[in-house]
Amino acid sequence: MVRRGSAVLLSLLFMLSGCVLKSEYQTKLTEIDGLRKNVAGLEDKQAAAEKSLAEEKQKNADLAKKLADLEQAKAALEKEKAALQQENNNIKSTLESKRDQLSKEVVDLKNRLNENTARIASLEQELAGKNKHILELKEMVDQLTKEKNVAIEEKEKAVSQVKGTYDSLVSELRQEIKQGEVQITQLKDKLTVNMVEKILFDSGSAVIKKEGKKVLDRVADILKTLKNQQIRVEGHTDNVPISSRLADKFPSNWELSTARATTVVRYLQERGVDPGVLGAEGYGEYQPVAPNDTDENKAKNRRIEIVLLPIRSEK
Repeated sequence: MVRRGSAVLLSLLFMLSGCVLKSEYQTKLTEIDGLRKNVAGLEDKQAAAEKSLAEEKQKNADLAKKLADLEQAKAALEKEKAALQQENNNIKSTLESKRDQLSKEVVDLKNRLNENTARIASLEQELAGKNKHILELKEMVDQLTKEKNVAIEEKEKAVSQVKGTYDSLVSELRQEIKQGEVQITQLKDKLTVNMVEKILFDSGSAVIKKEGKKVLDRVADILKTLKNQQIRVEGHTDNVPISSRLADKFPSNWELSTARATTVVRYLQERGVDPGVLGAEGYGEYQPVAPNDTDENKAKNRRIEIVLLPIRSEK
């Protein structure tokens, strides 16, 4: 556009050249040269401006591209931020949920700890009580062991004493034993002298016969030397009922057996046996040693038994 303007200007100048003065012409030429320089300068400036504009456009395009890239990156970052924010919210929600759960678990564990602590304290107290009880039981066992050993020792002494008494009675009553009137048995620390009725009493009587007293005298001489022995005299009968002539005195075999046992006890006492260790019991017909089916068996059941036991022992 600047070049086209210059051409029009030159045409005008040529048309006016004939009408103007030479000086004016020179002036105009100078002006024209100035204008040309100005035009050239303007053209250079225009070229530089166009170049600069092109560069600016390129820069603008580059900046636009960078802006678009940045906008895209921003959008991606915003999306990523939103995703991260959502993830963060999810994590926060999960953490809060776990925190609440853990808080509950902590409370539960504390409660269980308190319960276990109380239980342990209770068990320790119970254990202390059981340990004390165990010690008491051990002391009791030790005491019982001592008592057992003493009892065993006393029982061995009693057995030994009973054995000596057995030997003495067997030796003293050898003839009666041989005749079947007396039977002597020993079972550990228990000794029994079984004396049939006929050696001591007449039928239906509780009065000791003369021959019976002689036997009891020998028995009493041995019994009165014993120590720590209980002497129990037992009366036994057969199953034959008391006759009517004796019913007023002995209504049944109970009374007869008891009267005989009492009579023997009283006689032993008179012969020097300690009454503190004597006892009398009547069993009537109810503890037979043989069936009451023959006269011989009935005779066996009609008896007096002198039983020796350690004091405080059971039958």
